[in-house]
Amino acid sequence: MMARQRNHHRRKTSYSTLVFGVLIMFTFVILFLLALGILSLPSNNGGSSKANDLTSIVRKNLQRSGKDVSENERWVEIISWEPRASIYHNFLTKEECKYLIELAKPHMEKSTVVDQKTGKSTDSRVRTSSGTFLPRGRDKIIRQIEKRISDFTFIPVEHGEGLQVLHYEIGQKYEPHYDYFMDEYNTRNGGQRIATVLMYLSDVEEGGETVFPSAKGNYSAVPWWNELSECGKGGLSVKPKMGDALLFWSMTPDATLDPSSLHGGCAVIKGNKWSSTKWLREEEAKREKGGVGKVGTLLGAFTGALIGQETESGFIRGAAVGAISGAVFSIDVLESSLLLWQSDQSGIACLLYLIDVIASLLSGRLVRERIGPAMLSAVQNQMGAVESQFPNQTDIFDTAISNGLTGDSLDRIPKVRITDTSGEMVSCSVCLQDFKVGETVRILPQCHHTFHLPCIDKWLCRHASCPLCRGHL
Repeated sequence: MMARQRNHHRRKTSYSTLVFGVLIMFTFVILFLLALGILSLPSNNGGSSKANDLTSIVRKNLQRSGKDVSENERWVEIISWEPRASIYHNFLTKEECKYLIELAKPHMEKSTVVDQKTGKSTDSRVRTSSGTFLPRGRDKIIRQIEKRISDFTFIPVEHGEGLQVLHYEIGQKYEPHYDYFMDEYNTRNGGQRIATVLMYLSDVEEGGETVFPSAKGNYSAVPWWNELSECGKGGLSVKPKMGDALLFWSMTPDATLDPSSLHGGCAVIKGNKWSSTKWLREEEAKREKGGVGKVGTLLGAFTGALIGQETESGFIRGAAVGAISGAVFSIDVLESSLLLWQSDQSGIACLLYLIDVIASLLSGRLVRERIGPAMLSAVQNQMGAVESQFPNQTDIFDTAISNGLTGDSLDRIPKVRITDTSGEMVSCSVCLQDFKVGETVRILPQCHHTFHLPCIDKWLCRHASCPLCRGHL
């Protein structure tokens, strides 16, 4: 009997231990799921979600302290770690929001997307908004906003692209996409996009949320869950609020592309949506100068051709040299003008500078002064490299077949050092630059055409003729 009672007691003890162990394990599993955000505790306010995250607690504490955090204070709310995303509340003032909208309105066009193969803008059904770009550093207000973005993100201003202002009307949207590039073409200027700052310039009555469908976490924990559209409930979403800015990273901390940064703009259901986007890159994002360079090329070619005809150096040669100088100088003028515009110089100083540029362009001084020995050497080296591939080919304009002068023959051509330029202005027909006191020139014996010593020597080493009249030496 005693043995049976002991066995019975041991069985009861083992059953109790087993049940107790299972309960402990179940409790740990529930706590683990709650910690991961897979499960959430039910709320007591009729089914509406109530945020229990740290940032919401901080906001409540600020409100209890008497600070009006919704109107005056800038504060940061972390909403996700995958992707890394934060909201900068009250990032822009109402005046700044209205200013960007009014500045962009006259220039709005149908929005496009970047072609991954060519890097050019192209139409796409995934994006139905209208938008425009505002150049970096365009004016004082934009520079203040860009400086603020740099201060908040710790990314230099120079790494940011220009501001893009977007307008979404009812029904317009942007399908989920990545901001980072999947090709090498678009990363040539500034490298990969590492982060995006999306600033909301207006409130939206319904719809228009920014949604992250691949984000991980408990989406229903955000305090604005019940205000979201059906599209917005398809992932982690941010409802547009005038002045707020959303920062999210396209890269993880180990510098790899983050697929959870997939995001889109839900369709506007009621009202309209204005926003401004700033993409931030790994390196300095250089300004586009193609249009300015083309204009400078055309103007420089025209001026150089006229100078070439005046100095008998040839219409085509002058146009070619002028085109190069015009492109280089026009870009310099653009950068100098932007620096003057962004500085505290008076408007009169800027106007006088631009008048001087135009005068130098029309007078030909621009072409003569901007093409220096370095540019000339680069062009001649390139010509020499091309001609070296065809050593036995002759110039179709040569009056006689020749492979150039020998060193002894070249030394017999007279050299003259210029000591006076008070007479009629004479220019070298090769580089289009005026002769200056102290320079050494060669005077060809038959035609008496005069050239800078380095200019003509490089020519005569390959051609035994005058580059101007083609007279054989």
